[in-house]
Amino acid sequence: MDDLPSPVDAEIITVRPQHDTATLQKLPYFVGISGATAGSQGISMNLVIIPPGASAEPHFHKDYETAIYILKGRVKTAYGEGLAKSIVNEAGDFLYIPPGVPHQPTNLSDSEPAQALVSRNDPNEQENVVLYSV
Repeated sequence: MDDLPSPVDAEIITVRPQHDTATLQKLPYFVGISGATAGSQGISMNLVIIPPGASAEPHFHKDYETAIYILKGRVKTAYGEGLAKSIVNEAGDFLYIPPGVPHQPTNLSDSEPAQALVSRNDPNEQENVVLYSV
């Protein structure tokens, strides 16, 4: 703990992602706050864009919780064993996904991208994302 700066000495970090990052989920992902970009130790926050009519690869998050805020669009998320359940969310909705829950978001628009802020209690980018075979 001696290595950590005191709150008075800590710096505020600004991250302005200039390009998307390739992900296992196969969606454009703009890494904001993470262990790599800001030195965070227990949180990350990123922007995900789901192109018109596109879906993420089915996946789950090993050992961490995910909170999502839909900024733009309507997204149908299939989830659970065999992705048998689904829910539709739209701009202004918050979602919570517990660790280990398989899910696959799909943008319901054929003409407009969907956008969402994604926060996790994991500072890593992709290390704990696991693809899910339906």
